[in-house]
Amino acid sequence: MTAKSLLRGLLYAVLLLAALFFLAPLYVMLVTAFKDAEEIRSGNLLSLPSALNFDAWRAAWGSACTGTDCRGLQPFFMNSVVMVFPAVLISTLWGAVNGYVLSLWKFKGSDVLFGFMLFGVFMPFQVVLLPMSQVLGWLGISSSIGGLIFVHCLAGLAGTTLFFRNYYAAVPKELVNAARIDGAGFWRIFFRIIVPLSTPIVMVTLIWQFTNIWNDFLFGVAFSGADSKPVTVGLNNMVNTSSSVKSYNVDMAAALIAGLPTMLIYVLAGQYFVKGLTAGAVKG
Repeated sequence: MTAKSLLRGLLYAVLLLAALFFLAPLYVMLVTAFKDAEEIRSGNLLSLPSALNFDAWRAAWGSACTGTDCRGLQPFFMNSVVMVFPAVLISTLWGAVNGYVLSLWKFKGSDVLFGFMLFGVFMPFQVVLLPMSQVLGWLGISSSIGGLIFVHCLAGLAGTTLFFRNYYAAVPKELVNAARIDGAGFWRIFFRIIVPLSTPIVMVTLIWQFTNIWNDFLFGVAFSGADSKPVTVGLNNMVNTSSSVKSYNVDMAAALIAGLPTMLIYVLAGQYFVKGLTAGAVKG
C-alpha cells in the first residue's frame, strides 16, 4: 500500500468518525421518537425500537401541551409557515434590488452606504430588541405575524444585500450601458437582464434566509403574541411544560417536526446552495 493510499484511507476514516459523531444525536432522537414510554425507561438509549410507534408523533403534532394549550405543535408550525415564506421572498427581492443599485447604478456615497449596511451583518440582534419593539408598537403590528415578517425582513436585509452586491459586481457593466442606450429603464434592465443571471445567488439567499428565519428563536420569543408564536417558541414551551411524567419520545418527535423543513431544504436543494456560493466566491 502506497503512502498516498494510506493517507486517503486515514482521511476517509476521520471523515467517517466525524459524520458518526455529528449524526449520533439525530439517531438518538429518531429511535427515541418511535419508542413508547415504557420502552424508553427499560431500554438502552441507543437501542432500536421494538416496533414503529407513531403515538409520540401524533401527540407532538396535535395533542401535547404547551402550558395550558394542548394543541401540540400544529398551530405554531402553521404560524412559522405563514411567516417564513413572505419574509424570505421580500428580504430576497429587497436585497437583490439593493445589490443591483450598489453595484451597477453607483451614486455618490454608495460605497459608504454599503459599508454602513455591513454593520448589520455583524451586529448582535440583542441590541435592537428594545428599539424594534418600540417601532412595532408605533406601527401597530406588535405581537403579530406581520410584525415578525417586518422584523425578519429588516434583520436579513444586510446579509441579502451583501450576497447580491458581491455577485452583481462581476456582471459586465457593458450589458447595462447597452440596455440604457436602447432605451431600457431601471426596472426593465433589472427584470430582463439581471434577474435571469441571478439563479445561483437567488438559491443561496433563499436557502440562507429560510434557514435563519425558520430556526429563529430570539425574535419569535420577543415579538410574538399568544396567537403568533413560531414553531421554535412552541417547541421550547412544550419541552419546558411541567408534568408528572416526562415524555421524552414526544419531545424528540416535536424537535424533529420543528427541524424537518430545514432538513428537507438542505437535502433537496443543498447542491444549489454550494454551487451558488462557488459561483459568487470570487465576485466583488
